[in-house]
Amino acid sequence: MRPASLIDYPFLAIKSLFGTMMPDRALDEDSYHALAAYSLTRGDVTFIHQHVVDAYAVQHADARSKPIAVAFALIGLYLHLERQYTGRQVQRAHMRLARNRRQWPSFVLPADRGAMTARDVMAAGEGADRDAAIHAWCASIWKACQGSRDRVIELLREHQIA
Repeated sequence: MRPASLIDYPFLAIKSLFGTMMPDRALDEDSYHALAAYSLTRGDVTFIHQHVVDAYAVQHADARSKPIAVAFALIGLYLHLERQYTGRQVQRAHMRLARNRRQWPSFVLPADRGAMTARDVMAAGEGADRDAAIHAWCASIWKACQGSRDRVIELLREHQIA
């Protein structure tokens, strides 16, 4: 595997060319897009891409985030990490939840949502190392969001999932 370069991260190339600092969020967003492309092309039956989407959604949720997006992402992390669901199984759970039109609750998330970022995951080599980094990233975020755990479990019980 070749190491990541400026070509892999256009925002880093811009930073390098112009000597300006890109906001961390912009750098992480660029890494997320690269990671999403990577995870979509894995072609694995477990559909690891779902975990990438859920981790990024929780880590970057803010006041503009829709409650359904945050709820589904937290549910996805819980199912993956505590119930050992594959990405495909999480996706199916999301589809079941989406059938029930309802007002989704808002979650109060901590300011610190894990030590790892999409940039850290992209620094890992492709294949098993990066897949392991995706799992570690999810675990880092879920650990930071343990205050939401009981509400996530309650939502799953309400919908008879897990």
